[in-house]
Amino acid sequence: MNWVNESIFYHIYPLGFCGAPQQNGQDAPVNRIGKLSGWIPHLRELGVNALYIGPVFESSEHGYDTRDYYNIDRRLGSNEDFKRLCRELHENGIRVVLDGVFNHVGREFWAFQDVQKNGSASPYCGWFHNLNFGGGSPLGDPFWYEGWQGHYNLVKLNLRNPDVVSHLLGAVGMWIDEFGIDGLRLDAADCVDMDFFHQLRNYCKGRNPDFWLMGEIIHGDYNRWANPGALDSVTNYECRKGLYSSHNDKNYFEIAYSLNRQSGGNGGIYRSLCLYNFVDNHDVNRLASTLSNHSHLCNVYTLLYTMPGVPSLYYGSEWGVQGVRQNHSDAPLRPCLDLGSIPSPNLALLNHLKTLGKIRHALPALQYGGYDQLTVKNEQLAFLRATPEQQVYVALNLSEHPEYIEFRGRTSALVDLFTGTRFETNDGNFKLELPAYGARIFVEPHVYEQYVQQADLPAAVSQPEPARPEPRTLQIGRYRHFKGNEYEVVGCARHSETLEELVVYRALYGEQALWVRPLEMFLGDVERDGKPIPRFTWIG
Repeated sequence: MNWVNESIFYHIYPLGFCGAPQQNGQDAPVNRIGKLSGWIPHLRELGVNALYIGPVFESSEHGYDTRDYYNIDRRLGSNEDFKRLCRELHENGIRVVLDGVFNHVGREFWAFQDVQKNGSASPYCGWFHNLNFGGGSPLGDPFWYEGWQGHYNLVKLNLRNPDVVSHLLGAVGMWIDEFGIDGLRLDAADCVDMDFFHQLRNYCKGRNPDFWLMGEIIHGDYNRWANPGALDSVTNYECRKGLYSSHNDKNYFEIAYSLNRQSGGNGGIYRSLCLYNFVDNHDVNRLASTLSNHSHLCNVYTLLYTMPGVPSLYYGSEWGVQGVRQNHSDAPLRPCLDLGSIPSPNLALLNHLKTLGKIRHALPALQYGGYDQLTVKNEQLAFLRATPEQQVYVALNLSEHPEYIEFRGRTSALVDLFTGTRFETNDGNFKLELPAYGARIFVEPHVYEQYVQQADLPAAVSQPEPARPEPRTLQIGRYRHFKGNEYEVVGCARHSETLEELVVYRALYGEQALWVRPLEMFLGDVERDGKPIPRFTWIG
């Protein structure tokens, strides 16, 4: 499904984002959901082109205790308000995915209230899972029913009942017709009857072959739910954990193992899936509260945007907003946020994500390419994303100081998209320095030129090269060769016979061999793309 592979998702929990009251009364609808219109320019700057909006339908409290599948929650507005918002999002090239909460409803769901009123005479007794009149419920009902995971305010639906299925599919049809939605995220998908997913898929794909179905799955084999007969994708909780803990533990082997298991070479068990990747959401602590060192934030998101699957940002986390679940409450994870008044915004992270958005949209290899691991160390990781037409090399360093990394390439030259720095090799083996807490994303030179033009960027977007001392004289210290390798000048010697000045320098990687070169040649230029550039550039 091309539009998903080519997407960057943004996830909001609407009741929290809009500052809605915690409890739903019988007040007239208030158009709070329209607040999202003002965020559209921000989403576009981030490169977001798909919006996953958490539960929006009439509920009693938190959105997952549904009252009515056919009406927008009055705390968020009316159906007309939401229809206008969806139209505006689509006009700005942003697709809309809604939360499909089909496993359970709230106790104020109209059919359950009929059972409370009419008892066994209610025509809706068969709508609820394991409902019987052989005893009372923990909440005082004169009948028993199954609550979701023991939560009796969440009444489990009987998805084997054709009337229940008809009611739910009718609601989805209305959402497609009225709001033009492009997909659904299926809540608690591991608890939902698989036959229902088969029926949901046939219904939605019959309406729109490009309709996307993604399930919330925390544990298990993802292929059980994501396959040609059921869902298109699932939440990638396995890598969510690895993305942060590999940095906290300074152990890239953890996330590398998951990436290789899922997508590596010809053996990856999920190679045919475009998994929904994320680092935080409305149910788990914010990334900025989970990482022990905030210097790793950029690297985590670099991985999120370059690994196989589709990346998703949780609202506010682009500024490094923090939040931790407290006293069994998710409220700290679901704050009301307003543009222009974000608490302690991390603007460097925001700008990094904007750059990553441009990079991801410009490179099909990041959207469709395979995954091949190149180098794995505790604190360094390199991998290749490639299609037959394009190669993208990603290298990361979680150490607090610069480190070298080596990997084999399929080309003689690579350019770092973050800096515009070019690296060359004569033997296919690249040996290069990574910045502290930093990463490089490499492409071939012709791809870099296309990227610069497409993204409307200067040749270097960050981390400019250190200035070379002028006039050009030999300095004791580090130099970068025009092919990318780095060396340390030890000193200047004289030839014993000719008295010619010779630079003595050593490699800063590998065997650290000593070399000599005539001073004039060392400080001279070479021609690159028709322009003279220094053979060696002083970097301090």
